[in-house]
Amino acid sequence: MKFGFSSNAFREYELEEALDALADAGYDGVEILLDDPHLYPPTADNERIEQVLTMLDDRELAISNCNAFMLSAMERSEESLEAKYSRDTELFHHPSFVEPVKEDREKRVEHTKAALKTAAALDVPHISIPPGGPVPEQIPRDEAMDMFTEGLQNALKTAEEVNVDVLVEPEPELLIETSNEFLTLVDKIDSPRLKCNFDVGHFYSVNEDPVPLIDKLSSYTGHYHLEDIPADRTHEHTQLGEGAIDINGFLESLESTGYDGFVTIELYPYGETAAETAHEAMHFLEENGWA
Repeated sequence: MKFGFSSNAFREYELEEALDALADAGYDGVEILLDDPHLYPPTADNERIEQVLTMLDDRELAISNCNAFMLSAMERSEESLEAKYSRDTELFHHPSFVEPVKEDREKRVEHTKAALKTAAALDVPHISIPPGGPVPEQIPRDEAMDMFTEGLQNALKTAEEVNVDVLVEPEPELLIETSNEFLTLVDKIDSPRLKCNFDVGHFYSVNEDPVPLIDKLSSYTGHYHLEDIPADRTHEHTQLGEGAIDINGFLESLESTGYDGFVTIELYPYGETAAETAHEAMHFLEENGWA
């Protein structure tokens, strides 16, 4: 296995600074945030792509994944901004695939298409996206699923054209939370480019044991996210070893399958201490014989 660290923890840093910190910490790769301030697709022209590839090569870092989940660079219409949700929603969830206003939903679809083209230019085989998004209280679940399915099918046409997979990432309190809900989505959409971004902490937070899911989702998993989660299973990304997940047990089970791709550490809440947090996570991996 190879280990990366998501640059979404480094939103207070320029991309070059984040890459310096991750190379210094000893990571094999980086998950690049396809959003400001790192690599927002509308500004990712050929010159910028070549610049990023050179920076990675100079630091001997690969790209573990392109993160098209977080999105803060776009604004929503007033009607969508006024929508009510059953939970507080993060700014980076919006605009989502299930906004009340079609124009806002289309913004997310177009962002996903642009992200796919950016990943192709970087020669990265997949991007991760949100599982629909937070569902507004006024939208029934089946209607929200129809919105997501329509937008996803639209984006998948581009995925098939550029040969890049779309990894839907189930998340607590969003439209698709569980492994079964993800598999139901797969059954609804006929595309070889639809896969799963397996986030260990997300599944743990919805009371699923991540270890059996390795085999259950193996046909669809293109990439793994790893973080710890508190004992009460609150969806709070926590430093490795400081929560209740058996990190070593999960990695041992994953290793036994022969998986040799990337596991990316995702600790975006640690923005104020991103570099130190990345080093501490690597220290945990080294202490336990994983790196």
